[in-house]
Amino acid sequence: MPFDFKKEQKELYLPKSAPGIVTVPPMKFVAVDGQGDPNVEGGEYKGALEVLYAVSYTLKMSYKGEYRIPGFYEYVVPPLEGFWRQTGVEGFDYSDKSTFQWTSAIRLPDFVREEDFAWAVSAAEKKKKLDCSRAYLLLLEEGVCVQMLHLGSYDSEPESVARMDAYIAGNGYENDMGGDRRHHEIYLSDPRKTSPEKWKTVIRHPIRRK
Repeated sequence: MPFDFKKEQKELYLPKSAPGIVTVPPMKFVAVDGQGDPNVEGGEYKGALEVLYAVSYTLKMSYKGEYRIPGFYEYVVPPLEGFWRQTGVEGFDYSDKSTFQWTSAIRLPDFVREEDFAWAVSAAEKKKKLDCSRAYLLLLEEGVCVQMLHLGSYDSEPESVARMDAYIAGNGYENDMGGDRRHHEIYLSDPRKTSPEKWKTVIRHPIRRK
């Protein structure tokens, strides 16, 4: 049975629809950086997703070819994630998505090494005829965070963020954004197959004690 992060680490991928505090362990991701409105057809964001899935599935299916990764085990590719920020904006201005700066990412198992990642990028480029040079191996430790499951469109996220802010304030915490510690989203629904009011998104913010 392939290892499934969503099932084995439910506290990270299937939180309740009410804010809660969680400690996130160190993780590895295949990541691509970019900026601009993610909804633009044929835009930078859509291109980044092609690269992420090409590299992710090359690693997942590596055992069927000649390349061998020490400690490899079969696994389900985890959901797409996004780390977001806007320069000079307190919180987020959803009315101007052109100013979004993002890192799109898909989690990788811990057994993936730098050399395995480099092989996957090269192999994906050859097989998919796709420039994957923007992809890099991201090592991230978010630590203590507040998170909740948001149900609905991305534009309605401020309602959930307000609940998260009130929750941490009432428990002696404050947001700790900056550097790699950003507004974090994990996408549990396929927007191509689900109506916006049913989209499920994990929203996660790094926090610290006041």
